[in-house]
Amino acid sequence: MRFDGIMPGQMAVRHLKKAICVRAAGRPTQHATMTGRLGLWRRQGLRLRLAFLIASMTALAACSSAPVILPPSEVPLAKDVLDLLAKKGMQPGSPIFVRIFKEESELEIWKQRDDGRFYHFKTYPICNWSGDIGPKLAQGDRQAPEGFYTITPTLMNPNSKFYLSFNVGYPNSYDRSYGRTGDSVMVHGKCRSAGCYAMTDALMEEIYGLTRETLKAGHPSFPVHAFPFRMTDERMAQLKTHKWHLFWRTLKQGYDHFETHRIPPTVAVCERRYVINVADPGRLDAAGQCPPFQRPVIAAFTPLPEPANITIADGTKFKGLVSADVDPTLADINAARSGAGVGPQAAGATGATTTPATNGSLQPTSAQAQ
Repeated sequence: MRFDGIMPGQMAVRHLKKAICVRAAGRPTQHATMTGRLGLWRRQGLRLRLAFLIASMTALAACSSAPVILPPSEVPLAKDVLDLLAKKGMQPGSPIFVRIFKEESELEIWKQRDDGRFYHFKTYPICNWSGDIGPKLAQGDRQAPEGFYTITPTLMNPNSKFYLSFNVGYPNSYDRSYGRTGDSVMVHGKCRSAGCYAMTDALMEEIYGLTRETLKAGHPSFPVHAFPFRMTDERMAQLKTHKWHLFWRTLKQGYDHFETHRIPPTVAVCERRYVINVADPGRLDAAGQCPPFQRPVIAAFTPLPEPANITIADGTKFKGLVSADVDPTLADINAARSGAGVGPQAAGATGATTTPATNGSLQPTSAQAQ
């Protein structure tokens, strides 16, 4: 009996015994026949092992050709992002500048172009942030910080429990000079916050990717300037009696510098104050006396050609509508997108555009929900 061309082991033993008995009786031996059959079995077994090996290798090859799922921190910039960069004359790895505006619930990304000046890339709605306008003072006060911060590669967090994040660097030397406490204040995903600036995961992935490409290109850091609001003269006048007005006047110097020159200012800290637009301040004692500073002379800004409209990412602002501690529900999302709520913090930004004012600041048009 044969099984798929291979004789079972018991049949092989029986035939071998029969061959021995035949030889003992002096009859013609069938040894040659058995040797041939055993050789056949060995060859067939080898073929089966070879076939199994080939099948295994084929399966492994199929596995290796399957799509590789990258972690969110390594997802390449999307084609529409690359196309927009190209349209605006920007490179993925060029220097980047981030501005945050609490009252408007907006985060802006600016990129440097060939003339060394920075141009608006995109405005992202901040999904939520906790606290009120005004600086962060202490651990647990649930305030998002305001001020001038610098982000280095060590502050990037690809393994955040809030999807992706980067640490804004609070407290900086200015904050520490006033004894302010707290740490791990982030721009992150998940749309909920306890003292941070929370984005949706999709927008955070794009923001993280843009900042990642700048650092990967060899730039040691990028600046983040966090403001209480767009620091126009009109808004400052409206809040002239606010307890933080004097602090905001210093922040406005940095705001105005960028609006005028389109270059993020170099910021020093001494005498427990920010000093804007100084040349190579070096390491200073934030509470010590300010040394004589040299002030760079910056040529007037002559903009390169750029698209007329300012790009705003699609998203929703939940500040004032939903507690920063919880995820927004579908009802919350629908309410926000229908324009419910009061003030700019409750506005939904859905693919709206703005146009640049003559002074370079970004002013909303009627296309933007208010």
